[in-house]
Amino acid sequence: MSPTDARENQGPAGRPISRKTVLKAAVLAGATPLLLGGGVALARDLGTAGPLALTPTCDDGDHPTIEQTEGPYFKPNSPLRTSLVTAGTPGTPLTVSGYVFGRACLPIAGALLDFWQADTNGAYDNTGFAFRGHQFTDAQGAFSLTTIVPGLYPGRTRHIHVKVQAPNRPVLTTQLYFPGEPRNSTDTIYDAALLMTVQQVGSGRLGSFDFVLDVAQTPSPSASPTASASPTPTQSPTQSPSPSAGAWAAGTTYATGARVGYAGLTYKCLQGHTAMTGWEPPNVPALWQRV
Repeated sequence: MSPTDARENQGPAGRPISRKTVLKAAVLAGATPLLLGGGVALARDLGTAGPLALTPTCDDGDHPTIEQTEGPYFKPNSPLRTSLVTAGTPGTPLTVSGYVFGRACLPIAGALLDFWQADTNGAYDNTGFAFRGHQFTDAQGAFSLTTIVPGLYPGRTRHIHVKVQAPNRPVLTTQLYFPGEPRNSTDTIYDAALLMTVQQVGSGRLGSFDFVLDVAQTPSPSASPTASASPTPTQSPTQSPSPSAGAWAAGTTYATGARVGYAGLTYKCLQGHTAMTGWEPPNVPALWQRV
């Protein structure tokens, strides 16, 4: 982008207007993307009074979300769910939502997000799967997580761990942080580029964050965000179980426990789902386990 183009495509407070901004506004409005120059806001801008250096912007393919350490508490094969809380779970309610984009600022459907965090007392469940779960973005590249504000433990500020993976692409491992936390300044892992936008809503909090993955895409200024999206797999209790053996195939509905062959190896299904290209067993350990 030239200096002249950059000056012409400025939003409020001189913030550049990226293709992601326009596409996201179109998704929220349910309409065809607007022309550049409309000044619509990203999720991270909501409720702010000025420019903030928060979520890395997807400005025509620049600035993918940064990686961070996995830490010692990750566990594979988390449950497929969008809510990590149950009735009576103590803690401040928190909903985190946003989008997953590629380098050309187009939303990524079917991206895997695997979240894990501490409970309100700062403890991780290392024997079960409390406050652990994975989900997939919808056809618009959107996700939403219902949880609580994680507690503090020695040496760290408040944070949520996440792994994000576009279909058939490498996994991004990173962490999300809360603005205004006193320990942000003393946590050696903390990075302001991973701050969520967080608002107080009643007795709970509403957070937002947009992930930008290092995935090559072909930009199309006139395309709708849903034009290239693949359908999100769905589960249905009325679907017939798949055969217990046979070669893995996209479009097949697999039940939990089903076994398939892929590249000369055998895998067991961990979560019932409808397979799609990019979700081959070796690529999605949350869905398949080698046996």
